[in-house]
Amino acid sequence: SRMSSQPPSSAELAQLMNDPERVRNVTVMAHVDHGKTSLTDSLIASNGIISERLAGKLRFMDSREDEQERGITMKMSSISLKYVPAHEAEAEAKGSQPFLINVIDSPGHVDFCSEVSSAVRLSDGALVVIDVVE
Repeated sequence: SRMSSQPPSSAELAQLMNDPERVRNVTVMAHVDHGKTSLTDSLIASNGIISERLAGKLRFMDSREDEQERGITMKMSSISLKYVPAHEAEAEAKGSQPFLINVIDSPGHVDFCSEVSSAVRLSDGALVVIDVVE
């Protein structure tokens, strides 16, 4: 499986949004400083939206000034990414549609748990990130 290496156009995303069977909402969740935003940066880079070199450093989803200053996510934020399952990679070239993944980056600090619970309620599934070093 792979994300698309070229940034999807707004027309592509709009087309995918019109097919609810091909849309998935996924929350990235973990304790504070376990790598949620870094993982999300990597997923965004896999879509060609940011440089792979900046993934994990840019904190693309932390758009608020206070989040950038403190280095933590305080408000959930989302982005739509194009995803092509490996078995459909060749089929996409023949007209098969990929999936639209709405990735929700959620806060990890207990003070923002209402943001996390809202994100989970909106989601079809979750990526739980565990920092095994800590």
